[in-house]
Amino acid sequence: MAVTLEQAQRVGYTLLKGLLRFGFMVANNLVAIPSYILYLIILQPLRLLDSKRFWYIEGVLFKWLLAMVASWGWWAGYTVVEWGDDVKVVSEDEAMMLVNHQATGDVCTLMMCLQDKGTVVRQMMWLMDHIFKYTNFGIVSLLHGDFFIRQGKAHRDQQLVLLKDHLDKHYRSRDRKWIVLFPEGGFLRKRRETSQAFAKKNDLPFLTHVTLPRLGATQVILKSLVAQQENGTPAGGDAMVAESKSKGLQWVIDTTIAYPNAEPIDIQTWILGYRRPTVTHVHYRIFPIKDVPAEPEALTDWLYQRFIEKEDLLSHFYKTGAFPPLQGQPKAISREMTLSNLWLIVIQSLAFLSGVMWYCIFQYFYHCLF
Repeated sequence: MAVTLEQAQRVGYTLLKGLLRFGFMVANNLVAIPSYILYLIILQPLRLLDSKRFWYIEGVLFKWLLAMVASWGWWAGYTVVEWGDDVKVVSEDEAMMLVNHQATGDVCTLMMCLQDKGTVVRQMMWLMDHIFKYTNFGIVSLLHGDFFIRQGKAHRDQQLVLLKDHLDKHYRSRDRKWIVLFPEGGFLRKRRETSQAFAKKNDLPFLTHVTLPRLGATQVILKSLVAQQENGTPAGGDAMVAESKSKGLQWVIDTTIAYPNAEPIDIQTWILGYRRPTVTHVHYRIFPIKDVPAEPEALTDWLYQRFIEKEDLLSHFYKTGAFPPLQGQPKAISREMTLSNLWLIVIQSLAFLSGVMWYCIFQYFYHCLF
């Protein structure tokens, strides 16, 4: 089949756009990440004198870095529409997000859609696969205090011990409020067959759009972060209001990410922008922590039920292009998430100005010494 001039032009334009975007991304990383690291080094005396203020500043810098990642997708036309509960009302409380995992673009999508949720991005902790430690953003996540978890039976018990130790040392001391977890333990395409075989063996539901979640990390987080009353029951979470002052984890936010035609976006697409503008849909459902069982068997059943519901949500979405309404609602309500182009430009400008500033500082000292 002969290639038409129009097709050749379209391919050429896509390649040129991809190269320009890749070049911008590389430049963005070369100025933003070293600047973040250098600012934290300069601020180490403040960390000793006023730890809370130090982590506040670090959180602001971290949020700006995530906004830069969000901007790569936003300017490529990759936007987000939100459904279900409005998580802004609990943005000042402590919460755990349980998210289905389809591709590397899931993380980028969350980086985008949480930007307008108050202090969430600044005060959140991520649990991610250890392979991310070796990416360009790995050093940032390491300094921020995110946890890199190694998958596989051989490492499972040790990783859970390390996770508990990490939460005890870093979650409260760094004033974290939200923690993001992908309970499936891997991408859908990699775990689906194994999960379905396990489901068949144990007489569990056969899932296609998600996989059965793993209990370990969820249980460790709940044990470590849920405040206990004297009678041993979880504290907080009686009403879905931002004014709640109860200490400890108060909410579990069941988060379901859906892509049109079940075609997830990966990090390469997010960077190069070769895919046509796409709307990703994110559904939230908020549970008070008092409704989440603590016993392992009951917690397993509760967690399985959440992912069975995700399966139903995604099946409905892929058939209709929309999520079903929440219980008690006559019609599903969607909310288009937006980012300010001006704000993104300011953040990018500050990153490049910081890079120039640090370059001039190092050049000055180099000439003074040599």
